[in-house]
Amino acid sequence: MNIIALILVIVGALNWGSIGIFGYDLVGAIFGGQLSVWSRVIFTIVGLAGLWSIYFFFREDPIVEHRD
Repeated sequence: MNIIALILVIVGALNWGSIGIFGYDLVGAIFGGQLSVWSRVIFTIVGLAGLWSIYFFFREDPIVEHRD
């Protein structure tokens, strides 16, 4: 679940980057515009993945294991 959430957060970040730099919404272009049902579903899933990823800040165990 964590890896899927991370992948979706990366997709969302790349989409926001393309909007900021080029003014182009890649997800909206692929799924029929920003207001299409499919785009809204993708945006919602990416947003939920972002919320899920917040818990990484509150984990007590490290995300990456260090080998000695």
